Amino acid sequence: MTADVHAAPAARPAMGTFERYLSVWVALCIVAGIALGHLMPGLFQAIAAAEVAKVNLPVAVLIWLMIVPMLLKIDFGALHEVKEHWRGIGVTLFINWAVKPFSMALLGWLFVATLFRGLLPADQIDSYIAGLILLAAAPCTAMVFVWSNLCGGEPHYTLSQVALNDLIMVFAFAPIVGLLLGVASITVPWDTLLLSVVLYIVIPVIAAQAWRRSLLASGGAVALEGLLARLQPVSLVSLLTTLVLLFGFQGEQVLAQPLVILLLAVPILIQVYLNAGLAYWLSRRFGVAWCVAAPGALIGASNFFELAVAAAISLFGLHSGAALATVVGVLVEVPVMLSVVKIVTATRGWYEEGIHLSRPLCGR
Repeated sequence: MTADVHAAPAARPAMGTFERYLSVWVALCIVAGIALGHLMPGLFQAIAAAEVAKVNLPVAVLIWLMIVPMLLKIDFGALHEVKEHWRGIGVTLFINWAVKPFSMALLGWLFVATLFRGLLPADQIDSYIAGLILLAAAPCTAMVFVWSNLCGGEPHYTLSQVALNDLIMVFAFAPIVGLLLGVASITVPWDTLLLSVVLYIVIPVIAAQAWRRSLLASGGAVALEGLLARLQPVSLVSLLTTLVLLFGFQGEQVLAQPLVILLLAVPILIQVYLNAGLAYWLSRRFGVAWCVAAPGALIGASNFFELAVAAAISLFGLHSGAALATVVGVLVEVPVMLSVVKIVTATRGWYEEGIHLSRPLCGR
């Protein structure tokens, strides 16, 4: 079996103390977010209200700080090499569009409509399932850059895969959701979709490329590597701050409906690990380079929660079960995806041994 062997990222520095205990900081930020949201609801409501087309602007700024390090690594002159990773692109597309929405519909029926039915409000069962389907029907646009950067993923593949998914989303989101929900007409929140693409791809890519060219012109590769090293802690602090905000926004809901949120989180968690694991296993079977398979598993499992929340509110209302289910997806996203990053990083040796090549698939 032929494997992808080109375009490896540079070696990653050893983890510092801050990165090594990232799971501890995540747990503390979750607790802090819930507590602060309960103690200072007015402050978090004001921050949450700073949004355009359901895209929160303070969170958008934090996401920029998180994704810039990945985007600075991209050399547009090397984007043509992405075609060498066509197997990885094919696996991720299959998971995102042929598996993820349908597996979530099945998990929603199994857990929400069957196993947990007696523990949930009966009049919201169908609405909860609809929210889960909306959550799974669109792959993530912004945060996957963060996950890819944390695991040392191939930046050119990540950008190309996200751009391709966004293009497919324009045409496939409404038909897939309509099919699974049995709704003849789906109102796609185009303003949220288009604004997210501009905010999370177009603007940061242009800004990062201009910054990259300036650095290379003035100080060469040494200047670029030095900047990336300085930005790494900024990116992680921004990630943790985002976590505090997300849990702060929903602190009252978490405390008011802990059982409902916990039960809705179960199919979401299973869906993430199922799709990430399937994508990772298929990539290994098809000889995909680890630096492509790792971000591919993360892209295959993550969700475009801004679009899901906006669509749920548009279709079912602000206080519907569907809207709550998408919000649970927001709360679960960061902790669970960080765990997937840890898993794919820890299993790199196992992954590459299974491809039986005489040299590593990606730079160490």
